[in-house]
Amino acid sequence: MDCKKFYKSLFFLILFFSASALYAQQTVITGTVTDAGNKQTLPSVSISFTGSTTGTTTDVNGKYRLATNNQQYKQIKISFLGYKDAFLAVVPGKEQVINVKMFPASQQLNEVVVKSGKKPKYRNKDNPAVELIRKVIENKEKNRPEAYNYVEYKEYDKMMFALSNVSAQFSDRKFFRKYKFILDNRDSSLVPGKSLLPIYLDEKLQQVYYRKNPEKTREDITGQKSVNYGAGIDNEGLTQYFKHLYNKVDIYTNNVFLITSQFLSPISDNSPNYYKYFITDTVVDAHNNKLVKLDFTPRNTNDVLFEGSIYITLDGNYAVQKCDLTINKHININFIRSMTVNLEFQQNPDGRYHLSKSTTIADFGASKKDAKSGLFGIRAITYSNYVVNKPRPDTTYQGSQYAELSDEVKHRPESFWQENRPDTLTLAESKVYKNIDSLRNMPSFKRTVDIATLLLAGYKGFGKFELGPANTFYSFNPVEGFRLRVGGRTTPELSKRYYFETYAAYGFKDERWKYFLSATYSLNNKSIYRFPQNYIRASFQRDTKIPGASLQFVQEDNFLLSFKRGVNDKFLYNDFYRFDYLHELESHLSFAAGFKKWTQEPAGSLYFDNTINDLPNSVHHLTTTELTGSIRWAPHEQFYQGKIYRIPIPNKYPAFELDYAQGIKGLFAGEYNYQKLDFRADKRFYFSQLGYADINVSAGKIFGSIPYPLLTIHRANQTYAYDIDSYNLMNFLEFVSDKYASFRIDQHFSGFFFNKIPLLKKLKWRETASLKVLYGGLSDQNNPSIHPSLYQLPVGTDGVPITYTLGKTPYVEGSVGIENIFKFIRIDFVRRFNYLDHPNVAQWGLRTRVKFDF
Repeated sequence: MDCKKFYKSLFFLILFFSASALYAQQTVITGTVTDAGNKQTLPSVSISFTGSTTGTTTDVNGKYRLATNNQQYKQIKISFLGYKDAFLAVVPGKEQVINVKMFPASQQLNEVVVKSGKKPKYRNKDNPAVELIRKVIENKEKNRPEAYNYVEYKEYDKMMFALSNVSAQFSDRKFFRKYKFILDNRDSSLVPGKSLLPIYLDEKLQQVYYRKNPEKTREDITGQKSVNYGAGIDNEGLTQYFKHLYNKVDIYTNNVFLITSQFLSPISDNSPNYYKYFITDTVVDAHNNKLVKLDFTPRNTNDVLFEGSIYITLDGNYAVQKCDLTINKHININFIRSMTVNLEFQQNPDGRYHLSKSTTIADFGASKKDAKSGLFGIRAITYSNYVVNKPRPDTTYQGSQYAELSDEVKHRPESFWQENRPDTLTLAESKVYKNIDSLRNMPSFKRTVDIATLLLAGYKGFGKFELGPANTFYSFNPVEGFRLRVGGRTTPELSKRYYFETYAAYGFKDERWKYFLSATYSLNNKSIYRFPQNYIRASFQRDTKIPGASLQFVQEDNFLLSFKRGVNDKFLYNDFYRFDYLHELESHLSFAAGFKKWTQEPAGSLYFDNTINDLPNSVHHLTTTELTGSIRWAPHEQFYQGKIYRIPIPNKYPAFELDYAQGIKGLFAGEYNYQKLDFRADKRFYFSQLGYADINVSAGKIFGSIPYPLLTIHRANQTYAYDIDSYNLMNFLEFVSDKYASFRIDQHFSGFFFNKIPLLKKLKWRETASLKVLYGGLSDQNNPSIHPSLYQLPVGTDGVPITYTLGKTPYVEGSVGIENIFKFIRIDFVRRFNYLDHPNVAQWGLRTRVKFDF
């Protein structure tokens, strides 16, 4: 099961068992802003401390929260276009509620003149706001830290998640009384209108060193502390997942990646084509520098853009001094009610502005309309102690960024955190660690986590071993009939260096046992799933397989894949003896080598027939022995890193892989000499408002004369699930080749078109389209009609061929689809464009795929 699904489901399941809070003393002002005349609440009203850039804006309900540790601020300024500015006194160092009534700005007119005409159209030309933003764009590169030859700074990263607005009576219910020590601990002052129950906290302190030439960044983690829910929940994977949702925001880049979407920065190179800009205020900061406040809104409210304001310096650098970003509420993102990003910059002695604090706040919920309860998350990163253009020895910039943290770093005493935290934790946050430790040891909580892990991930843990996956316990197919399987794997509680996995299965129709056993040993004293991998593995597998079936992210005997269209009775019994070695480098270049002995036996209606000395012959077993090698390069690849899994996180960088296999006749009864060469390249392209596309290019060539089971049997899919890497209207074993080239594009438009249609916009559906093209062919040396000693290509019981070679015309299929149906279903209308004269083929079909996403 996809770990992203597991994190979402499991996290929401344990939300009801967590911790909470009070707030540290400071000047905290909350309230609601309304129109004095009609009493309606006013969103996007600017509230700031007079004479400062410390401010905020009201949410969609007119509520706001403003806080500071500076005790000198005694007045706030409230401003909104079309209304009079309001100035109200505040009491420093106190929490207070100040509700504001705004009065429309008006002036006494001696005469009213009514003129017909349209409202002036917004234009970029001769617009001072646009001219100013172009100055910011021109100066972006020199205002980034990377403009210096050397930069170093201290970084403190805190992420907190909390349940919001849990009923006070919730803890009085019989089932939850034992968790009362957690559920009664709330904080109602942190966010206006929200009562928060903190349930997750992660802190990290690190020193960052950057060198421009040759470019190198090193992050030296000096302390990390996180809640620990116990062995049943992968705390490290959970942290990785949350931080991927809350990516660090760099306003100077063209695109900002948040949640699972790419937002165009308001100061990107082409931002004036997508945003409207308005000069709304001028202020002076603490250093008497004059700043211009520039508000911005999307030209099209359905596009994946921000709205908000930025403060720009007028010192000739045109740097960003402060930035408030809000996700436009109209865009098509799931489970997000609201999300804001606040960036603060401080002036260094050299006059440049460096990022000093980044705060990202999100309100999650199943529905945007019902904002009573949900999940609230805050990631606050503080940057301090900047040192620029101070070279260090080369060793300072070297070292592995993937090294496992020492126990000392992971278990720093509280005195270390009190000394190094830039801000003290609130009382509620400080209680999270202790409360979760108590929760983790409660038998009822352990049982709940066990049940959740079995239902959501498919495994039942027993400490050093876990049983599963559950979705493979039962399946059926025409050859094996009713099939039962049981298996499991060891966990890091047994060892981080060695790992065992096994299963046994039995088919009640063929009355045969199938089984698998593997043993893996880590050569770098890390988990075999942790980057960079470096391990050896030995394995044996005896099981069935459909030729040409290789379905993505699923086990072949997954119960749901038992349902297939058309004829599906051609199987192989396989025996695999394998020895594999993998070595990944920190440059994301990896090498693999291996040995494989493979024995194939036809099953069902499949057969291996040839002609020997003009006499028909039936072959019962085919044995090959291979030596394999591969090289892969995936620059900047990232992973959802768990204890016993890792899943790549899609990004804009490509991945290349080259595989080689050498068949050796006579080695361990191998019957053929041959060479195989396969190449593939994958890349995700982001198209800003048009979503993104996943593109794959593959090619391969076989040298030598071999029977069809050893040829490239192209990946087909006869299930009703849509598979990205397979041809969804191609039959199993329909095409074989000894040379091929293919192209695939899977485009996700992210609602670009549907958002312009009122009904579809309300449904939050998103458009998809795909195209798959396959060129291939069979050389004369592998053509059984020319060389009868090679196995005949299979034919049906009626004598009609079912396996073919591709001619000059490529196989082509395409699809258009809708995803995000009920927030997790994708349905594709798939069309096959040629080779329609083959038996039992479908020209079109509907396929579905389950995908949880934001």
